[in-house]
Amino acid sequence: MSAKREMKLRRMPMPKQPPEKRIRNFEEVALGYMPEQAIAEAKRCLQCPKPFCKLGCPVWIDIPAFIDAIKQQNFDKAAEILRDKNNLPAITGRVCPQEDQCEKVCVLSKAGDPIAIGALERFVADYELKRGLKIPSVAKKTGKRVAVVGSGPAGLTVAGDLAKLGHDATIFEALHIPGGVLVYGIPEFRLPKEIVRAEVNYVKSLGVKIETNMIIGRITTIDELFENGFDAAFIGTGAGSPRFMGILGESLNGIYSANEFLVRAVLMKAYRFPEFDTPLKVGKRVGVIGGGNVAMDAARTALRLGSENVTVVYRRSETELPARLEEVKNAKEEGIEFRMLTNPVRFLGNDAGWVQKMECLRMQLGPPDESGRRRPIPIEDSNFTIEVDTAIVAIGQEPNPLIRQTTSNLQTDEEGYIIVDENFSTSKKGVWAGGDIVPGEATVIQAMGAGKRAAQDIDRYLRDQA
Repeated sequence: MSAKREMKLRRMPMPKQPPEKRIRNFEEVALGYMPEQAIAEAKRCLQCPKPFCKLGCPVWIDIPAFIDAIKQQNFDKAAEILRDKNNLPAITGRVCPQEDQCEKVCVLSKAGDPIAIGALERFVADYELKRGLKIPSVAKKTGKRVAVVGSGPAGLTVAGDLAKLGHDATIFEALHIPGGVLVYGIPEFRLPKEIVRAEVNYVKSLGVKIETNMIIGRITTIDELFENGFDAAFIGTGAGSPRFMGILGESLNGIYSANEFLVRAVLMKAYRFPEFDTPLKVGKRVGVIGGGNVAMDAARTALRLGSENVTVVYRRSETELPARLEEVKNAKEEGIEFRMLTNPVRFLGNDAGWVQKMECLRMQLGPPDESGRRRPIPIEDSNFTIEVDTAIVAIGQEPNPLIRQTTSNLQTDEEGYIIVDENFSTSKKGVWAGGDIVPGEATVIQAMGAGKRAAQDIDRYLRDQA
């Protein structure tokens, strides 16, 4: 194979901090492309007449166009193309699972590596942030007001899009810093807080108002927001309480939900120790139960907070791991151990009530279940123990219950998720919902896609009401 063809088939690697250095800090692992690297990667793009990558993007970015602008070294134009559809490109360039979206259908993947669309998106977004954001013109004000509950990716997207369309959007955030899961659920080494803050400020610059410390369902309700003059509402409250395994010993000290563990690390600024002397108690031996991105985040955070040995325990094989391959690779490079086909059945503690061991069963895979993955089946009498000082349960979360408990005529399913149609409209007139509060697992980009679809439908609804 010629060197030129080899370059065409192999993507430009993303520079990263070396593992031995990054496990001692919370700085971003991936360092981003330099301009010459981005240009070289952009030149690999075939500029297909019928680009499948556009169909794989939940927020409808014109991917070939922004890549071609990079190739032409017109980074300003590339940024303009990105921002036309995506209010949060510096975020999605870092955490969107492009390998399962746009890159998955890239034509180049049939013979080699797909275009590094996510890395190019991040490059352009970071260039734009350094240059200074240009605020686009927005449509003439319609006089319509929309309440957006939650400032996560769905809420920021729907509010930004509605503002561009001329509507007054107000976000109500329960916590004291806007960003939702982007701030409290994704660690600094994957998504720096300053990046989220910059993207939130962009959404605010469009005219979006953000009110923090506003718990809708306690301070006020959806129904009261309508009584106070709002014409429509979008619910993007995300997940609520964590799921636990329901096994013996789960109430021992030293056992966290992944949600609690990651949020504590942010609120206590444990990731900035010793600048902030509020470290999070983490033992030398940590067990993380689960195989998704949240499990990887918890495991890698525990390592950076001083754990000497971190083990991820997952009941299926590595083939079924739901986490991004990039995050699994990063975790392995950092020395995190993986115990596949393993399922905890009991926690054991000492006389003081602190966890000391996880008793586990070995598993084998049977036929596929409703998720399409092979069902894990316990192997009889295969019990063994893993010594742990801390255990982190990362097996999912329940939908936030506050809205459904305080909103009339809002249909939910048996698990408490809000039922929506293809446009994310709920059973309650004038109310839409998206993200983790609706059925189905929602990634950041999927939540943003829901926000875009909802914004279009809310705009249609408001104009019909005029």
